Amino acid sequence: MESTSEVSFKVGDKAVYPAQGVAEVVRIEEKDIAGTRQQFYVLRVLNTKNQIMVPISNASAVGLRQVISESEIQEIFDILRERTVAFDNQTWNRRYRAFSDKIKTGSIYDVAEVLRDLYRLRTDKQLSFGERRMLENARSLIVKEIAIARSHTEEQVKDEIEAIFVSN
Repeated sequence: MESTSEVSFKVGDKAVYPAQGVAEVVRIEEKDIAGTRQQFYVLRVLNTKNQIMVPISNASAVGLRQVISESEIQEIFDILRERTVAFDNQTWNRRYRAFSDKIKTGSIYDVAEVLRDLYRLRTDKQLSFGERRMLENARSLIVKEIAIARSHTEEQVKDEIEAIFVSN
């Protein structure tokens, strides 16, 4: 699982920001905040080109982490293969809130569970608009990170994930 130790990045490194996905450290800046000098990572989110400033001293606390390793990718694929997903009869908006909370944790494993659960749910019933968007968001977060980690195209990763669901 992800470690909570201090993370350290340099300019050019890829990092993962919770609910935003993979970002590149474009620079490290110093700013005066309330009379205290602080250093910040300036991140450019690869999906959206948005920039995020994260205090270096607070990077771990906000969930900034390294891109996943191959062994973590295998754990994600194991999560996606799990069939024993029980859905209670919650309303879609309650499910949506629970899934949204999982995505916000920044844990790639939580995001994988959201992708798996929504994908499986989609075979049983019509997803709400919000759930369809969340399914796409979860898929995008996972695909982009695995593509970066493996130096593959996003299309290759999408096909690999799709194959897991089709064969299952």
